[in-house]
Amino acid sequence: MAVVYAATGDLAEAEDAVQEAYARAWQRWDRLTAEGDPTPWVRTVALRLAVSSWRRARNRMRAHFRHGPPPDLPDLAPDRVALVHALRGLKPEQRTAVVLHHLLDLPIEQVARETGVSPGAVRTRLSRARKALGSHLAEAEADADAEAPTPTPTPTPAPSPHPPVCHPKEVPSHG
Repeated sequence: MAVVYAATGDLAEAEDAVQEAYARAWQRWDRLTAEGDPTPWVRTVALRLAVSSWRRARNRMRAHFRHGPPPDLPDLAPDRVALVHALRGLKPEQRTAVVLHHLLDLPIEQVARETGVSPGAVRTRLSRARKALGSHLAEAEADADAEAPTPTPTPTPAPSPHPPVCHPKEVPSHG
């Protein structure tokens, strides 16, 4: 790893490259060890990965300078944020069923095939997920209403018992 670190000057980049090189070596470990010491192969692959990563980063920077920064993305609407938060509160199998069925519009039978459960189990998961989502979203709405500042009424001035007095402006005399 020291060689890759010396070549990149970035410890995290070197660690990533070496880890990826070992992962690739593991796939062909028998062949590499049969040929002798796998260290040179791993080192070469790690160096090439580091250089490729460096080239990709350089090309991204060039494109950034050539085309400018990407346009700003609009913020997510509060209801979408609440939905994502509510989905995270579901059990993983319920969340998967909801996403496949309601967001991807897959029929229940296909969701069952993809998740490896019966259509009845998918229906049960969807039913429980909808119930949980309903309570999560109702809580989120109640919290949002509680956090929203209530407008304070502006007090209307009490009528004065005397009419306003007007004072003429003093005009300087020149003379």
